[in-house]
Amino acid sequence: MGREVAGSCLDGVVMEMVSAYCGRFYAAKPELAAGRIEAIGFQVGHQLSERYTMDRPRFTDHLEAIKFICKDFWSELFKKQIDNLKTNHRGTFVLQDNCFPWLTHVSLDPSMESTDATESDPALLGDTAAQTTSMLLYFPCGIIRGALTNLGIPCAVSADMSNLPACSFVVRIKT
Repeated sequence: MGREVAGSCLDGVVMEMVSAYCGRFYAAKPELAAGRIEAIGFQVGHQLSERYTMDRPRFTDHLEAIKFICKDFWSELFKKQIDNLKTNHRGTFVLQDNCFPWLTHVSLDPSMESTDATESDPALLGDTAAQTTSMLLYFPCGIIRGALTNLGIPCAVSADMSNLPACSFVVRIKT
């Protein structure tokens, strides 16, 4: 029997990590915060893929490894598979999760962001919420990149959150 962590605990840890790196450690340098969050995700993805592929034969091609990420790996992490996988057959894959768990409780409504009466610029609040949400996505991008790198597939991963709580992860294989 494998060890599991409650989803709400994991959600809390991820939210707190993003908050700490964006608000306390690298408040003035969001690019450094993003890099550090992605690096932590990379380590997590690398280690998890090691664990989840221990008893499997090696993958023969990129598509097979990506399908593993979409089905088995994602199921282990989020108890569901990726909803849609698209490819251009030239090294770019789009993994779409229509209800990404870490974004289901995120709101970009500025009125929900702060109860502080001194904050009067709603545009500033909206930008802060969008920036925090985008920072949250560096972690799963790192997880995907770390897992694929461990499987022998160097890549770059980015995220698109234009339709919350849906999220698309774009994987570009490096040749």
